[in-house]
Amino acid sequence: MQVETAGIAKLPRVELFRLLAEPGRLQLLALCEAEELSVGELATLLDDSQPQVSRKVAPLRDAGLLDARKDGTRLFLKTDLGMVKADPVLAEALTEGQRLCMADGSLARVPAIVAQREEHGLTHFEQQQTSSTSTTSVPASPEHLAHLSALALLMPGRSLAVDVGTGEGLSLDVLAPLFSRVIAVDRSQAQLARVAERVAARGFHHVSLFPGSYDDAALVQRVDANGGADLVFAGRILHHASRPAAAMQSFARLLKPNGHLVVLDYLPHEDDRLRTDQGDVWLGFAKEDVKKFITEAGLRSLGDVAIPNAFHPVGADARVTWHAWVAQKS
Repeated sequence: MQVETAGIAKLPRVELFRLLAEPGRLQLLALCEAEELSVGELATLLDDSQPQVSRKVAPLRDAGLLDARKDGTRLFLKTDLGMVKADPVLAEALTEGQRLCMADGSLARVPAIVAQREEHGLTHFEQQQTSSTSTTSVPASPEHLAHLSALALLMPGRSLAVDVGTGEGLSLDVLAPLFSRVIAVDRSQAQLARVAERVAARGFHHVSLFPGSYDDAALVQRVDANGGADLVFAGRILHHASRPAAAMQSFARLLKPNGHLVVLDYLPHEDDRLRTDQGDVWLGFAKEDVKKFITEAGLRSLGDVAIPNAFHPVGADARVTWHAWVAQKS
């Protein structure tokens, strides 16, 4: 995720007062203080057009009050709270903006707007037609299942693994032979139906399915009842999360002390087709951004590794670069 920060300009007070005289700009400061939002999301919250929102945003960016970040063709905005709080006039402007947003209900609608980021992806997977690679015709168990089972004794801490965003359950072919218990998590009932077929065909009797999200309280309770997870595997799920940093914190919550997290996702790209092809919310992440998410979640980064393109030669995301990060809970 590439960050663009406008130069902080020291405006004459008369110019600052003129800048803050428009109520819509005050609302933008308040909404972008509550959450990093795209121009389109701001337009929806304020019942305004995107060109009009862009017009109001421009002088706030020029003054350094809003930081901007590009994600493909979209522009996300966040209030520079440090700058705002450093000036009593700006702090008062933010307070007034919050009052205006509470009065028209736009501030209260922010969580719902953010949650909608994931809905396209969920709808995509629910409606996805069964393909020739679907688990409706699961191939015979490959020899690598036996090989992994033979290697399992060499691995410490292999009691419970949680596969968040399991999709069609392809990662279970790796996790199930290595761990005594595996929980496969997905919000899509259609996906979980295909996973159930795979689990039955493979004879993975120790794999259970959880229909929901990685941050559901019921999942946390199930994992806690087992003493926490030795491994949380987040395979290509972070780019579907409305709040990636919060998702990382949810992954960390599932881990037991000394447990490991593996995140497999995309590096930054410009392929907007993945938004429609597979409901992606974000167009990949810089390595430094994921490491920041890891640190903020209270985990220790153990390193990262590039995934060769030859390992994922087919599918809509074959044309982007995959990467993996590993972290540990203290």
